Amino acid sequence: MSPLVQALVLGLLAGAGATALGACLAFFVRHLSERGRAMLGGFAGGVMLAATFFSLLGPGLSRATETQGRWVGMGVAVIAFAIGTLFVAVLHHLSPHEHFIKGPEGADRTRLGRAWLFVIAITLHNFPEGLAVGVGGASGTLALAMPIAIGIGLQNVPEGLVVAVSLLREGYSPRRAVAIGCATGLVEPVGAVLGAGVLGISASLLPAALCFSAGAMLFVICDEVLPESHRGPHASLATWGTMVGFALMMVLDVAFAA
Repeated sequence: MSPLVQALVLGLLAGAGATALGACLAFFVRHLSERGRAMLGGFAGGVMLAATFFSLLGPGLSRATETQGRWVGMGVAVIAFAIGTLFVAVLHHLSPHEHFIKGPEGADRTRLGRAWLFVIAITLHNFPEGLAVGVGGASGTLALAMPIAIGIGLQNVPEGLVVAVSLLREGYSPRRAVAIGCATGLVEPVGAVLGAGVLGISASLLPAALCFSAGAMLFVICDEVLPESHRGPHASLATWGTMVGFALMMVLDVAFAA
């Protein structure tokens, strides 16, 4: 299987598939308490945070310094990390979108309905995850690919459920809420193919690609995932969810690296 096809398959399974699975659970789970929402959001943030450090930034920095020397490699890693962060920050600034708790952000939103604004927000959130899955899948290294794909898939299931249930609470029909929830995961295979395509240019770009993905992911975590999960009276439960997600992802990373 070619690296591009492998990245696409992982993006479909961990991104679109896992998100759709979570969204379809809304047919059976029509309501989430604020406690449950906080814990699931914190869990997703913890998984993403651990994946950023253990599966993306750490390996990227290590490989950069090994192949280019300590200081040059460090410079490459920092620059790629910063570019990834700025890339997603600019997307957020230019794209009209709306969060379930934080509310509307970005460019002019007057011509779009709330459903589309929610879709754009989650799409912006999911795109860096797809990049990370694609870079890991195209790396040719199981120790990189599997923890990222499994971790992203694990956090996408509760994320898909939260999106669909939130739309139900906004008054959408079950079918439409689930359909929109499923649609938010479709950008991840696209991001996976783009991430793999970068490595198709040259395998030597792997360290920079890993650090770029880490910067993009960390921006989403700090700007959206953790603040959203910690709003409201159940921030402590969200923190415990974050700890559980972080620990689980750490175990996965060690298990596949062994």
